[in-house]
Amino acid sequence: MLAIVAVYFLGLMAVGVWASKKVRSSEDYILAGRNLGFWVFTILIVASICSGMTILGTSGLGYVTGWPTIWEQVFVPLSAAVCILLFGTKLHAIGRERGYLTVQDYFSDRFYSKNGIRGLSAVTGILVSLIYMVGQFVAISMVLSWLFGISYHTALMISALIVTAYVIMGGLYAVAWSSLIQGLMLIVGVLLVAPAVVRSAGGLTHINAVLAGIDPNFVQPWYPSWYPEMAGPYAGYAFATPIFLLSFFFLLAFGLASAPHVINNVFAARDARYFRWAPLAAFAVYVVIMYLIKITGYAGRSMAAEGMISLPTNVSNPSDYVFILGAEYAFPSIISVFIGVIVLAAVMSTTDRLMLTIGTYFGWDIYKRFLRPDARDPTITLVSRVAVAASAVLTLLLAWSKPPELLAWLIWMGIGLMLACYVAPLLAGLYWRRATREGAIFSMGLGLLAAGFAGYWHQFVQPLPVHFSLLGFAISIVAIVVVSLATSKPPEKVLDQTQTGFFIRRR
Repeated sequence: MLAIVAVYFLGLMAVGVWASKKVRSSEDYILAGRNLGFWVFTILIVASICSGMTILGTSGLGYVTGWPTIWEQVFVPLSAAVCILLFGTKLHAIGRERGYLTVQDYFSDRFYSKNGIRGLSAVTGILVSLIYMVGQFVAISMVLSWLFGISYHTALMISALIVTAYVIMGGLYAVAWSSLIQGLMLIVGVLLVAPAVVRSAGGLTHINAVLAGIDPNFVQPWYPSWYPEMAGPYAGYAFATPIFLLSFFFLLAFGLASAPHVINNVFAARDARYFRWAPLAAFAVYVVIMYLIKITGYAGRSMAAEGMISLPTNVSNPSDYVFILGAEYAFPSIISVFIGVIVLAAVMSTTDRLMLTIGTYFGWDIYKRFLRPDARDPTITLVSRVAVAASAVLTLLLAWSKPPELLAWLIWMGIGLMLACYVAPLLAGLYWRRATREGAIFSMGLGLLAAGFAGYWHQFVQPLPVHFSLLGFAISIVAIVVVSLATSKPPEKVLDQTQTGFFIRRR
């Protein structure tokens, strides 16, 4: 077991050493020299979205809620397609022409705002990425603790050292190529594990019969009502009503598509032609993986009900172990070790991109633009690397006490803030020539405040029937439309330079 995991970790370090030799500028470190090939780029987008939540959280959610949350398995892969097609096609073309390294460069250019919107979006992106990283390191530590029987804190230190080392060395070159390796491992692993677990549980028909016996709504496309006859929620898991699923669609399909660690990847593709087929390829790969992982969660619930497996009792999130437990039951112990490495690869595939995003935003968008405008290229790269290390230390401190009770809420809040802050300015900036600087700033600011308020209300005052980010998203749309129409039109030169208009690709 130790040998297998050691080979995997040494492989990641080797990628970091190889990638470090290719880093000669900030552009190399941040965007891999804008030289990623089709499959490296496509899998990087998928791997940036695929995280500890995907393989552990998705199966755990399937265990808890049954079929009504299956819509998540369309919405999340759709975010990859939305990011590449709707946002990425234009951003890649403009970014290559005008030398953008981050989406903040685009915001600053399109909304003729040197500091305001750049600073707001960069700080928001760093905060959200830190929240995400806490969850990812917790998930990595869960897997390492299971593999080796070591303490949570030891696992946390090991994972932080490995990921931080190869990200600092190789930047996006290291992240992209390690994501390709990890993504391929995930695809092969899920295709191997999921059918075997379903078969061990007695097949899908038997699984559905067991689920229906636990709660008839487990085998329905959604829950009919969260508040039957005003008597209060009949179960904490019965949130996936039709109106909630509508808000879930916007949250996942658009919020994740605009996440800072995802959208910045579009600047790194080598060829504009990739954007024709990459949306379909990313969606097709991801939707199959997501469906199989969720169905493994259903199988695990059936197996637990029939006494075939037992969830751990000494952890705060026992359902998230169902994929691991199902794999252990379906395979001999020697094979389950390989499966553990596959789970580890899935979890690490987002963590490294989050770390690089924090380093990039601090080095390029804060240090270079606000603190040292005259900073030279080697200094920016160095500051980005230091910020990566600092983010790892801060994340360790936040994750040290194991998953806090509010961790899931914080992660959903992070995605919700992306929906409320980024989506309206991105869509309006790319496609509506009337969108103004003032409209974008008001949209980001009010969306941030509204989503934060609604999230607090949902968690601490009264649960809402929709995902709380929907309020912030609606207000951000209203704000950019109303304020833009009430302020002076943007300069035509800016609109032409940033290819603003109702088209995806300029003819």
